[in-house]
Amino acid sequence: MAKYFDVHPDNPQPRSIGQVVDILRGDGLIAYPTDSCFALGAQLGNKEGMDRIRSIRNLDDRHHFTLVCQNFAQLGQFVIINNAVFRAIKASTPGSYTFILPATKEVPRRLLHPKKKTVGVRIPNHVAAQALLAELGEPMLSSTLLLPGEEEPLTQGWQIKDELDHVLDAVIDSGDCGVEPTTVVDFSTDEPEVVRVGAGDPSRFE
Repeated sequence: MAKYFDVHPDNPQPRSIGQVVDILRGDGLIAYPTDSCFALGAQLGNKEGMDRIRSIRNLDDRHHFTLVCQNFAQLGQFVIINNAVFRAIKASTPGSYTFILPATKEVPRRLLHPKKKTVGVRIPNHVAAQALLAELGEPMLSSTLLLPGEEEPLTQGWQIKDELDHVLDAVIDSGDCGVEPTTVVDFSTDEPEVVRVGAGDPSRFE
């Protein structure tokens, strides 16, 4: 059964955040709110967590997992960014964007796109998500909580607890969060390509 944490949207309780991070460090899988919608999260080195996300979402091996980072400095450790891309991403973070970029050697091989050797990265603009990342001290392996056959992600913490109680270890609820997934921008080639239009304004990359 998943533990349910009702955290304050503006001042998340440190004790609750600490308990969730302990679950992550114990190879747990969580559902947590972001500025775009709820997401699934696991610790970076948690292979079983990645497999559980694949199973819940019915994903194939071409799916880009996302490293959710606390800040730009952390993001820069895990992806290769040239000057032009640096400026474009810096101006759009934190925010509802996921960027696909060539990965550095810091990223576990199993998280990379099998052919492109790329990975998704993002910096959320959400108080509870930022509190989690600050306490964890490293990026979180993440994927939008969009169930197979559904067009929209789950948006209520209690509903997620109800439907996924048997496959999650914790659910963080901090009230309303977005209903759209992030806008995804692929920077792995010469020209940026908007591959999914979501919560972030895509016009700055088109």
